[in-house]
Amino acid sequence: MLCPFCSADSNQVIDTRPAHDAVRRRRECGACGQRFTTYERVEEQRATVIKRDGTRERFDRQKLQRGLARAAGGRPVSQEQIEAVGAWIAAEVQRQGELRAERIGDLAERGLARVDPVSAIQFASVYRNLADLDELEAVVRRFKDDPLPGEDQLAIEGSVPSEPESIIGRSRKVRPNRRRGHVPQP
Repeated sequence: MLCPFCSADSNQVIDTRPAHDAVRRRRECGACGQRFTTYERVEEQRATVIKRDGTRERFDRQKLQRGLARAAGGRPVSQEQIEAVGAWIAAEVQRQGELRAERIGDLAERGLARVDPVSAIQFASVYRNLADLDELEAVVRRFKDDPLPGEDQLAIEGSVPSEPESIIGRSRKVRPNRRRGHVPQP
């Protein structure tokens, strides 16, 4: 490991702790004394995304994280929540090995809906390429009717992995789902 300040290769780990899907290591350079942080992750398989036009592209977790962060920009969503949603989606992509871009987008919308429905609507407006206000209104109405969209609403093929609710958390009060037979308590 080279020091990012002086490029020396003599450094020592002074602290190690888990960080979501990685190990965070705090290091100190033996030459210049500067401290820096590194993250150690298991090398992932080369997962593939099948784009809408049929071309295949290597899955880019950072690209996914940027899209999630952009959708949640200005909303009460923490970076840890965004990273947890991204880790959940990346785990599903790695498990499958190859997924259609539409399915990844559906999973991103579902994960954001668990954290903040407004962020999910912002994501949907770009991801679904909404053409006019009527289409946006339909998406907003869907989220009002059921703030946590299920597989039937997202048209997700196959099963959805269980979300890490303890990591993602909920930044909103869950409303009763009247469409599926739940009745609000007086």
